[in-house]
Amino acid sequence: MIIGALLILTWLVLLLRYPAKALPISLAAVCGLGLVALGVVWQDTREASQLARLDIRLSYAPDQCPADRALQVRMKNGNKVPLTELRWRVAAYAPGDTVNLAENTYAAPRYRGPGELQPGVEWSDCLPLPPLRSGYRPQTLEFRAEHLQGTFAN
Repeated sequence: MIIGALLILTWLVLLLRYPAKALPISLAAVCGLGLVALGVVWQDTREASQLARLDIRLSYAPDQCPADRALQVRMKNGNKVPLTELRWRVAAYAPGDTVNLAENTYAAPRYRGPGELQPGVEWSDCLPLPPLRSGYRPQTLEFRAEHLQGTFAN
């Protein structure tokens, strides 16, 4: 932090002492930082829109899945590019409620996607249930994928 303060102080001294030379360089630096920030914002919005085009459905399916992995996930890639990596958290809600009943502890399972998922392809798998707050049964809850983090092929 002290190095950053010294750099800003040095820049201000140079700007006040030699404005004819320091001002054009400062403007070029600000324009460069602006371009980098614009690129980061564009990439972030592109990734968010690609994640929004993923159709992810989670359901409690003990009759179709093993007992230790009773959460069935179905995912379809609605993008024009392949999905290369995906991670998410599972949230559990009572119908009509907004309180997450899944406990996201350190020991909670980590959820990952299928690896590479081509455009228009559907993937399904059975995953372990997240730990739920006491007193709630999984068959009465709605499960949702939240905090999606993913990358797509360019």
